[in-house]
Amino acid sequence: MTDKPTEAHLKANRKWDDKNKKRKQYINKRSVARNFIKQLATDDDLAEMQTLISDRHKFLKENS
Repeated sequence: MTDKPTEAHLKANRKWDDKNKKRKQYINKRSVARNFIKQLATDDDLAEMQTLISDRHKFLKENS
């Protein structure tokens, strides 16, 4: 048995991608950010991100 997706599965994936472009972009960017933090970020990178995250939390609390 093969692990290759079927043509129908590929077609369904393309259809979902076309209908959910913003969601796909969100998922992709979140994945890239997580992988950067887990694998590449330096102490300086993490300190900067903590500040950005704190600022984002404040913004969301003020605008909810």
